[in-house]
Amino acid sequence: MAPIATRNIINSDGYSASGKIISKRRLSQATTESWAAASLSQEHDLVLKTFRLLIADLCQQFKGGHPGGAIGMAAIGVALWKYVMVYAPHTPDFFNRDRFVLSNGHTCLFQYTFLHLTGYKAMTLEQLKSYHSTRLDSLCPGHPEIEHEGIEVTTGPLGQGVANAVGLAIATEHLAAEFNRPGHNIVTNHTWCMVGDACLQEGVALEAISLAGHFKLNNLTIIYDNNQVTCDGSVDLTNTEDINAKMRATGWDVIDIEDGCFDIEGLVSALRKARASPEKPTFVNVRTIIGLGSAVAGDALSHGAAFGETDIANMKRAVNFDPEAHFVIPDAVRQFFADVPARGEKVVNDWHQALAKYSEAYPDLSAQFDERRHGRLPSDWQSLILSAFPEKPTATRASSGLVFNPIAQKIKAFLVGTADLSPSVNMIWKGKEDFQHPDLRAQCGLKGSYAGRYIHYGIREHAMAAIANGLAAYSPNTIIPVTSTFFMFYLYAAPAVRMGALQHLQVIHAATHDSIGMGEDGPTHQPIELAALYRAMPNLLYIRPGDSEETAGAWIAAIEAKNTPTIISTSRHAVRQLTPKTNRHGVKRGAYVIEEDDAADVTIIGVGAELSLAVDVAARLRAESPALRVRVVSFPSHRLFERQPLDYKRATLRRHTGAPAVVIEPYAALGWERYTDAAVCMSTDRFGKSLPGPKAYEYFGFEAGSVARKIQEYLQRREADEALRTEFVELK
Repeated sequence: MAPIATRNIINSDGYSASGKIISKRRLSQATTESWAAASLSQEHDLVLKTFRLLIADLCQQFKGGHPGGAIGMAAIGVALWKYVMVYAPHTPDFFNRDRFVLSNGHTCLFQYTFLHLTGYKAMTLEQLKSYHSTRLDSLCPGHPEIEHEGIEVTTGPLGQGVANAVGLAIATEHLAAEFNRPGHNIVTNHTWCMVGDACLQEGVALEAISLAGHFKLNNLTIIYDNNQVTCDGSVDLTNTEDINAKMRATGWDVIDIEDGCFDIEGLVSALRKARASPEKPTFVNVRTIIGLGSAVAGDALSHGAAFGETDIANMKRAVNFDPEAHFVIPDAVRQFFADVPARGEKVVNDWHQALAKYSEAYPDLSAQFDERRHGRLPSDWQSLILSAFPEKPTATRASSGLVFNPIAQKIKAFLVGTADLSPSVNMIWKGKEDFQHPDLRAQCGLKGSYAGRYIHYGIREHAMAAIANGLAAYSPNTIIPVTSTFFMFYLYAAPAVRMGALQHLQVIHAATHDSIGMGEDGPTHQPIELAALYRAMPNLLYIRPGDSEETAGAWIAAIEAKNTPTIISTSRHAVRQLTPKTNRHGVKRGAYVIEEDDAADVTIIGVGAELSLAVDVAARLRAESPALRVRVVSFPSHRLFERQPLDYKRATLRRHTGAPAVVIEPYAALGWERYTDAAVCMSTDRFGKSLPGPKAYEYFGFEAGSVARKIQEYLQRREADEALRTEFVELK
């Protein structure tokens, strides 16, 4: 690459490259002059100008979008997509490709435009011009979405992409440790994560950055678009920290690029150095100017609004482009990127040849690798689940361990982790090995390596779920991540759980301590309202099993849900075993009858840890009112029930016969009005109570006698008041 002359380009912090401070009021003028007069190789100069003006045109077309960041990052993109990143535009799902994550997803035109220029077939110029259009088939949504070629994860909520990138890097390290052999390195890819100022203020990003430094993920590079601008203005409104010192303190190498708008040669050198890092992840701090060349360069106004026709025309005149021409990509720029697809196909072919040699040298391991990367589990995996469970009362969190640990022990696709709650969540199997950098064995006293499959996330619930999304996104079902913590703490993790559901990623969340029965830790830990959130969340299975048999059914449903995350919600306290009433296969239908009566006057619905209470209430009602006919339904999952045929749903609930259905659950009743006529639930104006579990149930009236009286009174009122039959009633 030709050397680039030293330039006095203005950095976004108000300093020139020489260190002399420049007045903020002069920033726009200075950057415009720099934009027009930069001394670059001729081809780089044309590529950068073309890219920036194309971004400006794309936003101006529909008078919206985010031009500033993408324009400032242009040179970073050239360094990555032309010189450093290993990928194949014509084989976008190539297994050993580098992964690129745009955490500052509002700058999506940065990624879309490079996908177009480097030859991704789907990203035609017409598709690129669909940004912010009404086209329903647009491949250019306002933030990158995983469904489209060249997009590894959906980003939007800032900071999520950083944690996803950590997950992608862990996936590489783990698969490399599992399958690579001397002379046969078949998993070697690097993860690149682009971030902005805002990403580095988000807690989830900082949680993940800390963990990546601890794990010494040297296959991970964060590239920081340091333009010192957020929506509200200059970053120093809220942040004045030394980010380089912060990154070094968390175990990262740091490389500074002072002239990030033009120094392609320096960027390439820095990124290649990052790729070759021997033991640490790398943070490349790139000073750029947001909206470079525009009238609002260096200003927050360039962040999220089109520049306007006059400004864009002036930008074009300043660099000798035709101000009346739009979406111009000169042939020389096309030629600059023309070799990328062929270069990518050579990488793909070389990898397949290496894979063939690997298969000859290690046929058994190669067969396992093939099964893994195609997301295939052993056909007999369900045989690892106990056919019968101990009859003694058992907490369903313990049942969860009884069901899943033998599976995790035998099937290496599962990477299991916890947010510092190993003694509580029952996810440790015999002989488990921790995921750790080998050098950390002496430091933390744990046996571990990158081949380990038990991840200690620390007290980082949000990052845990977001990192798990990255693990799942690496290659569909190659890795099935399992996270675990108290159910209440999945409120901390909720944004990442939602992003996993939105992306159709298979992640299993083992949520324990899921009711007021968890007791003495009190209302801060008792998840009164949380089930309503997760039952409402699209493409998420929330399952509350009632005993060990139903817990088996919950895990079966979760493992079979290849495009859906699952929360398996379990109790801290022991619950009665209800087999043969309960049935693991019934769980897969969402709800099923466990005590039938064809002439029933009322259906009692039990859920999770309160299923045995529902059975007791039904028995109490029959004993106290012999004429009352009662049936009982277990209802572990709304979403699974919604997938059933209408005839099955009617036969299960029987509401169409005029017999009411009453659910018993110490949660907010929201959502049950869809399936029931009444709910014995928690009051909507208070949380839980710090008491031993049984006393908490007693305090809130969740005991057989009290619940039975409430249901009897409701049935009497319903009989006397015909209007009540059309209303949903909370029996608090």
